[in-house]
Amino acid sequence: MEKVIIRSIKPSDNPILSKIVKYTLAEFGANHPNTVYYDPTTDTLYEVFQKERSAYFTAEMDGEIVGGGGIYPTDGLPHDTCELVKMYLLPHARGTGLGRTLIEKCIARAKELGYKNIYLESMPELKQALKIYARFGFEYLKGPMGNSGHTGCSLWMMKKVDNL
Repeated sequence: MEKVIIRSIKPSDNPILSKIVKYTLAEFGANHPNTVYYDPTTDTLYEVFQKERSAYFTAEMDGEIVGGGGIYPTDGLPHDTCELVKMYLLPHARGTGLGRTLIEKCIARAKELGYKNIYLESMPELKQALKIYARFGFEYLKGPMGNSGHTGCSLWMMKKVDNL
């Protein structure tokens, strides 16, 4: 059985997490312009998540960083709404329950920080992730919210935090 650790992001995680995000998007053919693939902040996630009312969790399996995910108070969103962001796992970490655990941690932290809603942006290419989000109670929206700058995303979802 693999040893799994989910912890807060550290500065040394930046280069590894950036590679995981970019690798995963390219793997699914979702490395479009105006997505996190081309967003310079993808290389500095530790610094990005120092913002108040944000959190990022790094996932390790047997000492190897295999992905992560977080919540962020994206500009333009209502004060009671955060965005589920940068949720990516390497192929060998998928199907292990790790993604579900990361989402549960993000939802719990959002609740602790006083958020009432969690918003996310995604793409049709990320079919498996979309199924998982739906299982968690995320519902599709007609259009984007906030100012993430990721206009390459064409799907938007929202969930009330109380519905776990």
